[in-house]
Amino acid sequence: MASTVVFYDGVCGLCDRLVKFLIARDQRGRILFAPLQGDAARDTLVRYGRSPDDLRTIYVVANWREQDERLLSRSRAVLHALDQLGGRWRLLAVLARLVPSPLADVAYRVVARVRYRVFGRYDVCRLPPAESRSRFLDRQAS
Repeated sequence: MASTVVFYDGVCGLCDRLVKFLIARDQRGRILFAPLQGDAARDTLVRYGRSPDDLRTIYVVANWREQDERLLSRSRAVLHALDQLGGRWRLLAVLARLVPSPLADVAYRVVARVRYRVFGRYDVCRLPPAESRSRFLDRQAS
């Protein structure tokens, strides 16, 4: 079964909430996680010609380590992760994809610009809780 990997800003309060949201609703355990500040993100994003130092962008790798693996960013990354949850979250993702990517990414960039002020920022990447640690590619705080 193909997995999805979410590369997120490990010090962002909003990203932390998104990761917790996805873990709580991913009944099949298909979504894996890694902070942008870790080795897994660096290795993967460099391979795609992207910078893991750009902490304003969330990335999702669909079909992780499969022949048809692909990298998604910003709004399309979030929508793919929601789609993986199934049920009403999949329906929400399908409906949200009706919004053109450039327009959705404008909204994404606005939120990315204010996220630390609104949702807070940690001094270091938080260590995942023991019960979900196996879902993280980089299991140590960066």
